Amino acid sequence: MANMLVYIAAAIAGVAFILALYRFMRGPQAVDRVVAFDVLTIISLTGIVLIAVQEARAIYLDVALVYALLSFLGVIVVAKYLEGGEK
Repeated sequence: MANMLVYIAAAIAGVAFILALYRFMRGPQAVDRVVAFDVLTIISLTGIVLIAVQEARAIYLDVALVYALLSFLGVIVVAKYLEGGEK
């Protein structure tokens, strides 16, 4: 039963990834692309966590945590750049 829920969650995450990728490619402004990139990283984190649950390996959760921190910092840096730097 738990495996089926993981597969359903993975399918939903896959659809969400495709939709976010579409927004990333077609975003009319840079801000739309930054938000879409952030959504893509969150969905990727979801995939890593689902793999960790499926494989019963806790090390993947550490990888997901580091990836989340780096993604957060990356989005902050790009947002600062788009804002115009230090003011």
